[in-house]
Amino acid sequence: MNYGVEMFEFARSEEGQFPRTPFAAKVASSRLFIIIFVFLFLQGAFIQPAASGISSPRKILTGWIPYYSTSSSLTSAVLNGDLVKEVMPFWYTLKGESKITDLYTPANPSFPMSMAITIMRDSGFQIIPTITDGTAKLVLAKILANPGTRTKTVETILNLVLANNFDGIDLDFEGFAFVDGTSSWPATQVNWNAFIKELSAAFHAANKVVSITTPVLFDPTSGKKGYFVYDWATIAPFIDRLRIMTYDYSTSTPGPIGPLNWIEESLRYAVSVVPASKIFVGVAGYGRDWVTKVVGVCPSSVANAISPGARAATFIMKDAANLAATYSAKTTFHTTFAEVTFSYQKIYSGQTSAGLNTSCTATRVAWYQDNRSYLARAKLVAKYRLGGITAWTLGMEDPTATDSVRTVAQSIAPDAVSGEIVLDRGTAAYGEEVIVAGHFSLPDKQPIPSLTVHLQIRGNGESEWREIMEATTDSEGAVLVPLILAKTSTLRMTTDATWERLGSQTPEIMVLISRSASVLAPTSAEVGQIFSVSGIVQPIEAGILVSLEKQVAGIWQQVGATFTTDSDGAYSFSQSENTRGLARYRVKVVGDDKIQGSVSTAFSIVNY
Repeated sequence: MNYGVEMFEFARSEEGQFPRTPFAAKVASSRLFIIIFVFLFLQGAFIQPAASGISSPRKILTGWIPYYSTSSSLTSAVLNGDLVKEVMPFWYTLKGESKITDLYTPANPSFPMSMAITIMRDSGFQIIPTITDGTAKLVLAKILANPGTRTKTVETILNLVLANNFDGIDLDFEGFAFVDGTSSWPATQVNWNAFIKELSAAFHAANKVVSITTPVLFDPTSGKKGYFVYDWATIAPFIDRLRIMTYDYSTSTPGPIGPLNWIEESLRYAVSVVPASKIFVGVAGYGRDWVTKVVGVCPSSVANAISPGARAATFIMKDAANLAATYSAKTTFHTTFAEVTFSYQKIYSGQTSAGLNTSCTATRVAWYQDNRSYLARAKLVAKYRLGGITAWTLGMEDPTATDSVRTVAQSIAPDAVSGEIVLDRGTAAYGEEVIVAGHFSLPDKQPIPSLTVHLQIRGNGESEWREIMEATTDSEGAVLVPLILAKTSTLRMTTDATWERLGSQTPEIMVLISRSASVLAPTSAEVGQIFSVSGIVQPIEAGILVSLEKQVAGIWQQVGATFTTDSDGAYSFSQSENTRGLARYRVKVVGDDKIQGSVSTAFSIVNY
């Protein structure tokens, strides 16, 4: 097996392949495909809606958006927005512990990065840019071996993410696997693990995603370790995404790009050490085309490329059918590998280095993935309950490939959860119990039992939600929570996303909490004699304004001056009556933006 070092997109040529740098200049001039075709007729006009009666698909498609082909890759992501939750702009490379180089801006001088980011955000995508290892052999390994430079590297990467408000980072450090040499792996593995743990702590404290892209690994007990330097089992608790580059199986000799049986062998190990929902399987949007035989003498202009053993040419998936048709080649779908292959002959005419006319006939063999290949790999998502598939790169695929992914994504679409929340009362006095009732059901109104529900609260004037309780629904999908609240608050209930169900959030509902006042007063008093009305205002707080009111001709009127509570929340009024009879009083408490004011229960005093 020769797992190719390059993670590059190529455009096919007669002689071989064009790597990303020359290709970039051509693509960048397109003005990002006329700003993604006026952002697809003002956001979403071309996005395929789910057919009537068909569930919205699970968002299982992710992929890279290289700096040199942003227009085609971003267009593909937006067109398939019903399948895409997150994208990985392939825009940065690490040059040292304090230096990250921007690859995008030099390649797209007429189209600022900020505009591409705006389109991604307006499309609802999480943006998790990729950083590659742009250092020389063993340089990054040495950086990670030093605790000081390792920490500095974490800070440098985090600063990039925070400065651009990205949702996380994707690390594609392939130098360990393909440049440094296997003898370095045991030492690098220890430092890599320490680095990922430190990076994870910093990123998760900032609520950012940690994504790791690596080549394949296998169960060590099988004797096929794969690229064990990346140590999936150890880093699993610290990462949020594991993207496996399950392609480039065949590079120097003809064969499948990423055979399905090989992918699944690695995947079985992956799900045994990493939570399946974190795992994304790589799919290739390109094919390779090898020369296997040459008859005749090839022109000097192509002689090096057109020979058995020469580096394979590459082509993108959406050009594969046309390539086969051009040479009347018959394609064959290999069911074990879930890939397509065909062979053809091509004549090259020109001159020798001596200037003589010459020609040669080359037999070529091509392998690539098509819509059936993507279908088979998407089915692995369903089989193992994975996070999804990851395309190198978005925009190279034939539209039928994403149609196939959509078919699987619809079949495993998580159920929507409908939740509602009600209160037994909308206003309550301080210290008084409020019953919060939630009910959760599926779209067909079927209740959801044994569902974990989070009760969240946000006080007046607060911006952050806080979880205050976790409960589980009963057989009718209901949950009842008794609460005693200290101030006016807004409540909601949420449920977590699982493989079977989408996350949900009920509408918000407000509970008005009012201050309460106890009242201590006599039942009778002599005319002209001073009596006292006192009590405690809850919650206890100094400086609360309290007034005594008397009912006169059916109207409540303040009597005397307003009182301010002391540090114990206490108040006291002195009052007297000049006439015999029954007088009705109440105590009024002033509120503020956090808690409502209130009035006490009316009380009567007989004056004799």
